[in-house]
Amino acid sequence: MSSDLFKIVNFKRAKVYKNTVSSTQSGKQNLDYWVLEPSVKNTSMRDSIMGWSGCSDVKKQIRLKFSTLGDVERYAKKNKIDINVIEPKEKIKIIKSYADNFK
Repeated sequence: MSSDLFKIVNFKRAKVYKNTVSSTQSGKQNLDYWVLEPSVKNTSMRDSIMGWSGCSDVKKQIRLKFSTLGDVERYAKKNKIDINVIEPKEKIKIIKSYADNFK
């Protein structure tokens, strides 16, 4: 299904990244996958009457999820997609006691 989708929209470049925890998230759910999304130009437009923003390019809405980076690379090679891999930054966790907050 997903390979058919990429043939329909026909793009050659994509960026690959791993989801990170946002500042409003406390858990680590939905972080164990890599995302492949097309690199497209910003084609958003603003409606002159209502002021709504929109886009005529559906490529901005495509995001494919993979469990490993190797899966992404194989998929990109098979479909002749040039990928730009953005490696995740490792978060440094400082372990301290609750009492350290009051020193």
